[in-house]
Amino acid sequence: MKNAALFIVDVQNDFLPGGALAVKNGDAVIEPINTLSQKFEWVLASKDWHPQNTVHFDKWPVHCVRGTAGASFPENLDVSRIKKVFLKGTGNTDDGYSAFEATNDDLESYLKINGIKRLYVAGLATDYCVKATALDAVRKGFEVYTVREAVRAVNLNPGDEEKAWSEMKNEGIKIISINELK
Repeated sequence: MKNAALFIVDVQNDFLPGGALAVKNGDAVIEPINTLSQKFEWVLASKDWHPQNTVHFDKWPVHCVRGTAGASFPENLDVSRIKKVFLKGTGNTDDGYSAFEATNDDLESYLKINGIKRLYVAGLATDYCVKATALDAVRKGFEVYTVREAVRAVNLNPGDEEKAWSEMKNEGIKIISINELK
């Protein structure tokens, strides 16, 4: 797809079943993401890349500590097409929910330099990092789509997922099915 990129948010071992901060059925996003990645020339990703000591762990269990197996991509995620990984939550005082908070490169500039105008967002978790990344993208002027089958929510509180979908739709993000991609 011309001027478009698939952006894979935080599909890491610690967010999958058995991980330190497992998203229920989080592993169900892998197959749709692998299918989606074949449709895009540009495939990008983000990773939580936390230091061992961060205020983020006051709110959440210790997860995705840089360099650990939990911070790695799962073996069954096809990473061969990923052109760049944006690292977020790298400081001792930042949460790093949005990939636009990446510290190893400026995501907005990277997208613009490479002519990306449309972003298709997939990954974990719908109600946190997927939502934050999609909202930042649309607010920065990108056309944004979230692929329903390729995301899962934490649902820390009942209704969090529905609130996330509603907030994204209200901001102009299009929620699509994988079958709607040509």
